[in-house]
Amino acid sequence: MPDRIITASSPSGGDHIRSFVHRRAHITPSQQEAIERLLPLWSIVYQTAPLDAAAAFGREAPLILEIGFGMGETTQQIAQARPDDNFLGVEVFNAGVGALLKRIDENSLSNIRIVQHDAVEVVRDMITPASLAGVHIYFPDPWPKKRHHKRRLVQPPFIELLASRLAPGGYLHCATDWEPYAIQMLEVLQAQSLLRNTCEAYAPRPDYRPLTKFEGRGLRLGHSVHDLIFKRVPDADTTPTA
Repeated sequence: MPDRIITASSPSGGDHIRSFVHRRAHITPSQQEAIERLLPLWSIVYQTAPLDAAAAFGREAPLILEIGFGMGETTQQIAQARPDDNFLGVEVFNAGVGALLKRIDENSLSNIRIVQHDAVEVVRDMITPASLAGVHIYFPDPWPKKRHHKRRLVQPPFIELLASRLAPGGYLHCATDWEPYAIQMLEVLQAQSLLRNTCEAYAPRPDYRPLTKFEGRGLRLGHSVHDLIFKRVPDADTTPTA
């Protein structure tokens, strides 16, 4: 019997190159059940209008955007450890959305909301300038083949857009286990005048980012993981770094 797929919102037309490809991925019965039962409770429908975060979460709190949360393991753990922050997770794939909805339900979390849509359009259309306390981009698809590099999420135009949505002092935290992508990330982030690196180059993994099973297995196999943490500078302090 084929998998039943529910899409919370279909990506709208846009002129940017998408960092994902729609595919008919496997979804478990429990993930499907979570989508049908819990999506109305914890999701926000994509719209071409600014998000009222206080209304969406039912409170005023620092807003953290997580782009591409996968199966939601990291999102859940960080949200549990930081109950005073609101977390807006953006993901396009049904299995990941269903998995995070299950985690929200099983752990009685109230500080996570989900938008199932293209992240570039969500940031562009729903996130107001200087409104984010932080952004997490963990292990995005590295698109390793050279002809696919244009699909990588971390590109100058998107980072410029993200930087404009960060409040002064807000942070952008990327992590990847693909070294060539880490090098590109560092170059792109360092070139953005609104951002400053918190370290000389790569950062130690901060305590708030948990070590996932996948990452731990990679480290045991000798794979390196690179964290990059940049902060938004005040508008008046935008002189290029040397």
